[in-house]
Amino acid sequence: MALSTLPRDGIIHRPEIIREVGEAGATVKAEASLSLPERLYQVAALRKALVLIGLAVIWQAYGLWLDNPLLFPSFTDTLQAFFEGIVSGIIPARAWISLQTLLIGYGIGIVLACLLTTLAIGSRIGTDLLETLTSMFNPLPAIALLPLALIWFGLGTGSVVFVIVHSVLWAIALNTHAGFRSVSTTQRMVGLNYGLRGLTLVRKVLIPAAFPSILTGLKVGWAFAWRTLIAAELVFGVSSGSGGLGWFIFENRNLLETANVFAGLFSVILIGLVVENLVFATIERRTVRRWGMQS
Repeated sequence: MALSTLPRDGIIHRPEIIREVGEAGATVKAEASLSLPERLYQVAALRKALVLIGLAVIWQAYGLWLDNPLLFPSFTDTLQAFFEGIVSGIIPARAWISLQTLLIGYGIGIVLACLLTTLAIGSRIGTDLLETLTSMFNPLPAIALLPLALIWFGLGTGSVVFVIVHSVLWAIALNTHAGFRSVSTTQRMVGLNYGLRGLTLVRKVLIPAAFPSILTGLKVGWAFAWRTLIAAELVFGVSSGSGGLGWFIFENRNLLETANVFAGLFSVILIGLVVENLVFATIERRTVRRWGMQS
């Protein structure tokens, strides 16, 4: 760049950011105005909505091209079946049954993960116990425990809760323990210097410092629990004659109501999106992002 084109201060500024020095010497950053498309692009919710709309368009186009509702209903046919299920009350009722069962298993899994992790950070024996148990049971699919669950807990909710706990426990325990181990020695020493010991040290130092890993474990555990619940209901729902969304999907498959099957799957996806983008996103925004631990 020629010297004649340089600014007066001799500094080449980025086009989108202009720095001006006020009378008091403080630097004020003024962002150049963005165009409307650029401002809209900054909204994450809008970008995600565009992705979902694109997927729906592809779904609709493929369904119309295939022209076989029994094999693959279009997006509009699925929406019609979904809204009919909402109006009749069957989808909300089945979803509520599934969510009740899931929350019970998810809560028990969180409590057990907290106990195992507390033992692990408190002693070498606890660490060995957690590492051994996770090595043994974490690779074991929850569905493989279905026959044992039937024998131990019989037909019904108890068996479903058991396999959900198994799917949740190890993911949360592993991520929480990894987060605690990643806390720097400096932070630990600061807590000790303030007289913090035992559970007080865990609550006031380790948990805030390791919260990004803990939150990741909670999100992974939720995804595993939701997936395991639907799979288990496909089996236990048939066995006991009742169930949630998994039983709704299986029942309509037997009746060859493919649109209702897709409506059930659509309900599962919708609940997952709501939990991810409202519940966990709100927790993340008010904790790790607010604390400056994540951009």
